[in-house]
Amino acid sequence: MVDLFDTAPEAPEMDAQRPLADRLRPRTLSEVIGQEQVIGPDAPLGMMLDAGSLSSLILWGPPGVGKTTIARLLADETDLAFVQISAIFTGIADLKKVFESAKIRRQNGKGTLLFVDEIHRFNKAQQDGFLPHMEDGTIVLVGATTENPSFELNSALLSRSQVLVLNRLTLADLERLAQRAEKELDRALPLTGEAREAMLEMADGDGRALLNLIEQVMAWKGDKKLDVEALSTRLMRRAAIYDKSGDEHYNLISALHKSVRGSDPDAALYWMARMLTGGEDPRYLARRITRMAVEDIGLADPQAHAVCLHAWETYERLGSPEGELALAQAVTYLAMAPKSNAAYVGFKAAMAAAKKTGSEPPPKHILNAPTSMMKDQGYGDGYAYDHDAEDGFSGQNYFPDSMKHGVYYQPVERGFERELKKRLDYFAKLRAKRQGG
Repeated sequence: MVDLFDTAPEAPEMDAQRPLADRLRPRTLSEVIGQEQVIGPDAPLGMMLDAGSLSSLILWGPPGVGKTTIARLLADETDLAFVQISAIFTGIADLKKVFESAKIRRQNGKGTLLFVDEIHRFNKAQQDGFLPHMEDGTIVLVGATTENPSFELNSALLSRSQVLVLNRLTLADLERLAQRAEKELDRALPLTGEAREAMLEMADGDGRALLNLIEQVMAWKGDKKLDVEALSTRLMRRAAIYDKSGDEHYNLISALHKSVRGSDPDAALYWMARMLTGGEDPRYLARRITRMAVEDIGLADPQAHAVCLHAWETYERLGSPEGELALAQAVTYLAMAPKSNAAYVGFKAAMAAAKKTGSEPPPKHILNAPTSMMKDQGYGDGYAYDHDAEDGFSGQNYFPDSMKHGVYYQPVERGFERELKKRLDYFAKLRAKRQGG
């Protein structure tokens, strides 16, 4: 979704000097490309406009998908004054002036739609400053952010707003935009079919970036259509969106982790490559894949943990880019390894039991008795030394006397844990036999 419309320009000579994105600015929501899940008749904005009641909004999405455009059009559709500020350049004093102007406007019978770009960059105090003016109807707030609002915005602000998620433009959306640009410029793009598709991919879902690319291509001299190689030589691919401390960082590591857990080595390698090409620190990846080994493979393949540690050590010795291959091999190994979170689940259950039972002491028969007084108290009395048992297993109770024997670790029938399950079942039968006797 971007700024575009189909009507012919009123002043061709002046219009030709305006940026293409400005010339193709939509005049109604129906002219917006993409984001039907937000602006359609049965979508949130469509329902609000139909009911004649617009609430404060947070528009969350990547760059170039039309957040500013939607805000402008909402102001037009609801007959509100449109005021735009950026959190990057606006301070407390500026906000006070904006609010005072909105109050005067309201007294004169005109409401205000305040569009705040990069709203997540405001600190807590600044965000709190919007609340009274939202509550008394002085402003309808429409904030735009590329970051996850649940992490970056105050809960009080979120509770008074509806969050709408805008998606990156699809290739089909970008193609529609390219066609509108060709109509506006009255000229077809001088590209082969494959080169045209490559240009759309270069935009990486950003409509504004695509229009900038189109302007560059249209400015080139010559009538011959360019192929992919010629296009790539003249244009640089748009850098992938990736902020090592932002929302996309967590999205991609989640995709990598779940691909490993889902035993898909190809997807795991792809997401790892996406993170590395985005500038991620390989040491962060080394730490996270080691976590995957202990969390999702566990004792189903005890070697997986060692594979990750050795890959980490190899990276430290070789550095980039050679050391990254060791990390890639570790990721591939994890994806193909048998999976079990039995130890992870068992540990969480044991932690919950430990918190619940508080300070219950161990049974006296497994306590050491280094002094005569402790022996008199029964410490160590009746302890059965397991190595003295015929099969090396005494079957004694090791839980507090007031507790039932807990069952926390339940191995799965996969990988090495299949053998551990056999051992556990064997010990359980012996324990029942010994304690029963």
